[in-house]
Amino acid sequence: MHNDSIDVNAELADAPVGGMHIKLGILLALMTLFDGYDTFNPAYVIHYVRGPWQLSLQQAGLLVSSGLVGFLFGAAIHGAIADRFGRRITLIGGLWITTIFSLLTALAADSFASFCALRVLTGLGLGVLLPLSTTYINELAPRRIENTFALWGVALGWAAGGAAAGLVGVFVTPHTGWQGLYWIGSLSVLLIPFVHLYLPESPKFALLRGRETEVRDILARLRPQRAHLYRTLSIRKPTTSERAPVLALLAAPYRRLSIAIWLTSFLSLFCIFGLSGWIPTLMQARGESFGASFAFGALMQVMSFVGGLVCGRLVDRTDRPRFWLCAWWATGAVAVLTLMFFQSHWVNLVCSAMAGFCIIGGQFVLNNFTATSYETRMRATAVGMELAVGRLGAILGPFIGGALQQIFGTSQATLLAIVIAAAGAAVTVRFATRSADCGCDSRSEAVEATTAMTSASKLKQELG
Repeated sequence: MHNDSIDVNAELADAPVGGMHIKLGILLALMTLFDGYDTFNPAYVIHYVRGPWQLSLQQAGLLVSSGLVGFLFGAAIHGAIADRFGRRITLIGGLWITTIFSLLTALAADSFASFCALRVLTGLGLGVLLPLSTTYINELAPRRIENTFALWGVALGWAAGGAAAGLVGVFVTPHTGWQGLYWIGSLSVLLIPFVHLYLPESPKFALLRGRETEVRDILARLRPQRAHLYRTLSIRKPTTSERAPVLALLAAPYRRLSIAIWLTSFLSLFCIFGLSGWIPTLMQARGESFGASFAFGALMQVMSFVGGLVCGRLVDRTDRPRFWLCAWWATGAVAVLTLMFFQSHWVNLVCSAMAGFCIIGGQFVLNNFTATSYETRMRATAVGMELAVGRLGAILGPFIGGALQQIFGTSQATLLAIVIAAAGAAVTVRFATRSADCGCDSRSEAVEATTAMTSASKLKQELG
């Protein structure tokens, strides 16, 4: 901050973690908990409906993929909406959509067609919650702990939701049928009043829209010890161009970065949903009990948060995101490959845990890497497009997994496809760099108050 003006980016980047940070982190974690829960619970529906609805393995895969179709469109369009109208109103809209259609799924889904149709509509809301929560929290996170803070605020909720889906599948559905998954999912309605009351607009977005009074109020709540300065000093105006955000992602400075991130996300989410969607069925085929097979999905989600937290911490300490992401997905590929050649309860347990730790955990950090690689004006669009393109892989993962099992009569081909995709993600993430003529990114925004030489040094380190 200059002596006579406030640099919003620097104020957010240098802020200590305070009560407002924690409150917002909890709120976003609860929102993404319902997102993760709703995203993964179709895997536990397959067991109950495959026989009564006379589904082929490909159709069973579509039960998981159908919601991801809606997610794809929601993730693709929400970024443009959020970059135009704001993060807050778009998040609230996504939560309303998810809640309403979760309730309708419990009430009205009585066939393969009706279930898939309602899942597509639910996915429109799910396509908002995770990517936009990632964007939102990265615009608030202190620079020195941005990955760790984002993982606690977003990935914890999403992983806990995925684990909760497995626990509900084990303990609740035997008494309620699969509909119990969606009755519990519709409890997100209890969160809506709190989001309306306590979720402010992103201060970086409000600044871009010239809403200085709102920016001052949010900064005072985030850093109350400096509130007197925010009341009196002027706010430095951002300098941005007016390029269309989607087109800007493919402009020369960002083209290589965007394409590499999209391809990495495609391969990563192919692995995640191909494995998560079929893990209960695969484990039953490998001799595990009903309860244990469902619990493997919960185990993967719990370990995914631990893996994301460890990877994020390493990224924060070393500032080498591409290196650690490559290592995570390569290790995940080895874990799934081990499942192909060895079969025992302990191999199932350890390799499933490592797959969650590395493959899903790496995806959390990729989301944060995407958010911090673009400027504020295009960040929501960048994260939305990353997850929208990635959801193509998520849609294909369960479907292709079912098709391979039906063609070859074994799960080995499905596991091999996941190994190849995880190894591919490890390779493609290494190419996620920007051109040398790229303008400042969010990392350089965070240190705009330093000298030009320091800013250039940090940008050079990031590009290198």
